[in-house]
Amino acid sequence: MKQHLNTLYVTREGVWLAKDGETVSIIDHGSSLMRVPLHNLESIITMGWDIGVSPQLLAACAASGIRLSFCDPNGRFLAAATGFTPGNVLLRRAQYRCADQPEAALNIAREMIAAKILNARHVLLRVDRDRSGINLEPVISSLAYSVQAARKARDAAELLGIEGNAADAYFSAFPTAIAHDDPAFIFCGRSRRPPRDSVNALMSFVYALLAHDCRSALESCGLDAAVGVLHRDRPGRPGLALDLMEEFRAVLDDRLVLTLINRRQIKPGDFTREESGAVFLKEESRKIVLSAWQERKKETIMHPVIGEKITIGLLPHIQARLLARHLRGDVDAYTPMLWR
Repeated sequence: MKQHLNTLYVTREGVWLAKDGETVSIIDHGSSLMRVPLHNLESIITMGWDIGVSPQLLAACAASGIRLSFCDPNGRFLAAATGFTPGNVLLRRAQYRCADQPEAALNIAREMIAAKILNARHVLLRVDRDRSGINLEPVISSLAYSVQAARKARDAAELLGIEGNAADAYFSAFPTAIAHDDPAFIFCGRSRRPPRDSVNALMSFVYALLAHDCRSALESCGLDAAVGVLHRDRPGRPGLALDLMEEFRAVLDDRLVLTLINRRQIKPGDFTREESGAVFLKEESRKIVLSAWQERKKETIMHPVIGEKITIGLLPHIQARLLARHLRGDVDAYTPMLWR
């Protein structure tokens, strides 16, 4: 079983990352701020425009299978440095054949989208149970109907329409899950590229973190993260990573957003608003979110398919392995992660 290792997030502008023995050293103006053993890391993510990395560290990360990703300050992926691609060519050829066969790709996509809707419904069921004075039953019932419709979708276009309608219903109920009425956290629907309010800024940031983890998981299992089953091919887009993360969005990211807001770990002053109307997290606020994300990934659950207790951080890797088994023909269908 793969071990859950740590991810090192670097958000401080102007620092230099270098190899120091068997550690990565973060250097600022000639002084080492901290050292982290390489054997404790599965990935390093830089979030900034002025963060440098030494060639020696690049080589060490490639040799050790540590993914080094470069993102902008808001978590948007820019580039990655990786070593030799793991896995065998036969698995990737099977993946490409599946992607080129609409029915085969649709069979996987149906399960992923049905799981996304079911897991979103799970979040609303919890809100409906924990908060008095609200009635989410109409939305919860509509999501149950959408699950059945998704599993019967005749093509990708129909499936996308069902997913879009379910997302609209889910986000229409999302404001009821916010436990206080601070006007800074009023949510009027999903907005992105750029986010237009504080809640969307938080969502976009944690979605970027999840996308990175799904991309790394797929590539560590030998799959091509760019070739999706529902998110079709587009240069620079990790289609399969976006497919895989669908089943985790609500239960991992949206619940984390709600926790940060409802516990007031994130406050109205933690955001900046640009002249364009875009809203982003401040640097110190991003650190709070990153810390909470890492703690969330350390929590353990019993995986319903493999029957083992694992950390939440391993979920993308386990699902990537299950997908690879299906593509190789070892199992008849892909089994998504359903939250209980």
